[in-house]
Amino acid sequence: MIRIERIYDNIKCGDSYRILVDRLWPRGLSKDRIKIDLWAKDIAPTNSLRRWFAHDEKKWDEFKLRYFKELDQNSVLVNTIIDKAKEESITLLYAAKEKKFNNAVALMEYLVYKMTSGESEF
Repeated sequence: MIRIERIYDNIKCGDSYRILVDRLWPRGLSKDRIKIDLWAKDIAPTNSLRRWFAHDEKKWDEFKLRYFKELDQNSVLVNTIIDKAKEESITLLYAAKEKKFNNAVALMEYLVYKMTSGESEF
């Protein structure tokens, strides 16, 4: 099972493997204050894509297409996360204030598709 949680929220999924999926460390949080099992910053969108998107709802569909292409090129880390999700529940952590249009939501869609379709590219 894959869940999504904002890193600033209280821990809801304490029994899951927690993966921070942002390229930048969340502001105001120290590493010893939060519980994460893996910081997968290389699974996050590139800086240029992140800046272009800027959590703009109007760019959401195009953002996902571009991000999924980036993920297709990062199969080792994608497969590592998929393998972990097959072993146990995982929680994708993000820092953005935007809850519907962020990279963790897109990443979960991508991972679920990969896990259920068995296809190598989106």
